[in-house]
Amino acid sequence: MGRLSGKVALLTGAARGQGAAAARRFVAEGARVMITDITDAEGKELADSLGEAAAYHHLDVSDEDQWRGAVARTVEEFGSLNVLVNNAGLLHFAALTDTTLADYERVIRVNQVGTFLGMRSVVEPMTSAGGGSIVNMSSVEGLAGMPLVSAYTASKFAIRGMTKVAALELGEHGIRVNSVHPGLIDTDMVRNFVGAETDLSPAGRKVALGRVGQPEEIAGVVAFLASDDSSYCTGAEFVADGGSTATHALKV
Repeated sequence: MGRLSGKVALLTGAARGQGAAAARRFVAEGARVMITDITDAEGKELADSLGEAAAYHHLDVSDEDQWRGAVARTVEEFGSLNVLVNNAGLLHFAALTDTTLADYERVIRVNQVGTFLGMRSVVEPMTSAGGGSIVNMSSVEGLAGMPLVSAYTASKFAIRGMTKVAALELGEHGIRVNSVHPGLIDTDMVRNFVGAETDLSPAGRKVALGRVGQPEEIAGVVAFLASDDSSYCTGAEFVADGGSTATHALKV
């Protein structure tokens, strides 16, 4: 019996990277998981590899109607819904003066609006299930700024704030809401941020632990927040960044 036995989770952006690592960890811990993404082939392949405890559903998190369908499918497939992991996200690198309105709105639409729609969509089924846990993926860029990521940083600060409001509103329904703030994690989205494979190790050597993080390390934090081990945690920020936020700009 794993610590997520009996839990039903919906994970967004879960076809690869941090989302896929979380899906694998959840199933290993006993949960049943609805994997959602817009990358259908990879999502279906992952669900198939996890057996009867997992299924795949196409979900564009910026689409309100698709959220209704994903939540309904999860409840129909597994009988309830106890956990939502809002993991889907976009990263856009550009100077403020080079960021077009379309670029900005695209990032906000997925990262910020997608998280809002996700939280709102699961309140009813989680309340019916007697409560649940919402885990919103923010970032260290939701705690402090970094050059060239104005849209991404804005969206991640918004997720941090929405998390606290939702925690205050939903606590009476037994629904906990927390945000996770990863640092530099070795995923396709990060490695290919300039349009080509990038060596992340020089940046990793600058943090206290001297290395880049792995998706599985974030999955462990998410699994904790999904489980009853975190039953008194809500409205909080959980940082997993190798120590990058332990310093300031004067570090040499």
